[in-house]
Amino acid sequence: MKRLFLAVVLMVHAVSGAAPSLAQGSDTPHPFQRSDGKWGYVNAQHCWVIEPQFQVVGNFSEGLATVRVGERWGYIDRNGRMAINPQFNLASTFRDGLAAVQVGDRWGYIDRTGRMAINPQFNLASTFRDGLAAVKAGDRWGYIDRTGRMAINPQFRNAERFSEGLAAVTVGERTGYIDRTGRMVINPQFDSAGSFFEGLAFVQVGVSYGYIDRVGRVAINPQFVNAYDFSEGLAAVKAGDRWGYIDRTGRMAINPQVGFAFSFSDGLAAVQVGDRWGYIDRNGRMAINPQFSRAYLFRHGRAEVQIGSRSMTIDRTGRVLLDPTCSAPR
Repeated sequence: MKRLFLAVVLMVHAVSGAAPSLAQGSDTPHPFQRSDGKWGYVNAQHCWVIEPQFQVVGNFSEGLATVRVGERWGYIDRNGRMAINPQFNLASTFRDGLAAVQVGDRWGYIDRTGRMAINPQFNLASTFRDGLAAVKAGDRWGYIDRTGRMAINPQFRNAERFSEGLAAVTVGERTGYIDRTGRMVINPQFDSAGSFFEGLAFVQVGVSYGYIDRVGRVAINPQFVNAYDFSEGLAAVKAGDRWGYIDRTGRMAINPQVGFAFSFSDGLAAVQVGDRWGYIDRNGRMAINPQFSRAYLFRHGRAEVQIGSRSMTIDRTGRVLLDPTCSAPR
């Protein structure tokens, strides 16, 4: 089943390849890996605001960021102070004032003070979105509210987070969509399905992918080998053995020509050419030549890339940002 939510998504930085949140302001500290491998945070002027000292870090969300110390995860504030001591096996970013954390083999939720707001009791758990979070109890998925009450009883084989008021859920072998009351508004009929973005969601029918609108009408006929979410008006699709991009009408806006493609962010998209990654602009022109072992989303003019096992940060020209030589005043 393609990309349905199976476990909590850790918002760790490019170390894990997770897409960073795009909702933060440019004044939010950004993770940066120093040349010795340690992670800290820099500001928009590329000066240290939190000295590098961590093995792995996450993006800031609601004023806190996940960091790993030894084998445990905790949270720091924007001044670099440990706000919630490292004590969790795994931890997610904060959404709606709560964060999913793993204690032993169970998942629960903490508030921003570190207090356990919803006791660890779930096999798996997602971050909150629109006041609900998908959780796995036994072998079925349901949804809880912020008090921990089961708002939609566990009954689904798989469940996605809510997006644009709907969530993809799997019943038996087919996937459909529910609203926030748990009512099935688009009947299970797809082999797999994604979340709604910009009013459209990809769906799989047999071996082909297309897109539906929020009432379940086919907006773009299933015809692609693979497909991803819309972002900035374009969606990456696979036609034959190459990836390109379509617009919301289904027209091929950027011809299939690369081995793999990610979504657009900040006007650029990471694409794979041969065994190297680079970036194209919305016209399909190569904006940053393929030269990286791996490449991730741009956010506020910066993106994490890898050359071998080394993580680096580049700007929109492709220039590698070196270790900062300045520290921001406190």
